[in-house]
Amino acid sequence: MDLKAETREFLATRRARITPDKAGLPAYGGNRRVPGLRREEVAMLAGVSVDYYTRLERGNLGGVSEEVLEALAEALQLDEAERGHLFDLARAANASGAARSRARRTPAPTLRPAVQRILDALEGAPAFVRNGRLDVLGVNQLGRALYSPLYDSPERIAGKPVNSARFQFFDPTAAQQFWGDKTARMAHDAVAILRAEAGRDPYDKSLTELVGELSTRSEDFRRLWASHDVRYHRSGTKIFHHPVVGTLELDYEALVLPADPGLQLNVYTAVPNSPSHDSLQLLASWAVTQEQETDTNPANTKQ
Repeated sequence: MDLKAETREFLATRRARITPDKAGLPAYGGNRRVPGLRREEVAMLAGVSVDYYTRLERGNLGGVSEEVLEALAEALQLDEAERGHLFDLARAANASGAARSRARRTPAPTLRPAVQRILDALEGAPAFVRNGRLDVLGVNQLGRALYSPLYDSPERIAGKPVNSARFQFFDPTAAQQFWGDKTARMAHDAVAILRAEAGRDPYDKSLTELVGELSTRSEDFRRLWASHDVRYHRSGTKIFHHPVVGTLELDYEALVLPADPGLQLNVYTAVPNSPSHDSLQLLASWAVTQEQETDTNPANTKQ
């Protein structure tokens, strides 16, 4: 990833979305040449010189202090994910050559057997572990059943983990059926998560290759990537339109794995005694049946 270009475009897009009124500034004159704040207005709000802010927005975060980053985040009204992204960009810009080389050589985290055992122990809840590139590295039986459209997609690459961004942008018809009227939101969130990961680990070659492929093949991805939005994926509610059991409304919690930097465990649950709870139990029964059929048919192989 080009850190200077990333920084320049991130700051410029954040500045463009804030009007003087939103920033509490008087809007002098009717013809403003920029859609949001001017550079001098951001500089004033952050308490730095115009020349210094211009240097930052040109992508040079070398030597910037934490105090300036905090002031800049406040001036641009960054949310938690955007603030974290700005600090990640500054951390990467100020990393030593040795640290950058070490980051390039560090192998990607893999799923440890102990973590897979945890997944398998969560029998009543769909669960999976993913990395920042949205690769599903491990899943339990019910999670595999819930995400069966991703596993069955023709865009899945044999021998490689299922990737939800590839499913979203390369198999749009299946994604639309699975997510329903939330499809656009899911696409935006997927890109925002990848953008945040690019700031956290700008030397991830596999991420660069994934973004390159997505950009080449999907106009929707290119448009969303250009927005420079970032997002954390921690908790919430998702609605699935499953081909076997129909609509499922499930709450999810994302749990960071401290021993495995970059990996997180996602667990879904349904409200007790709700229609989704009943459908989840039905899905669990279907998953057992599918596994039994696979085990008894030599022509099938487990995925």
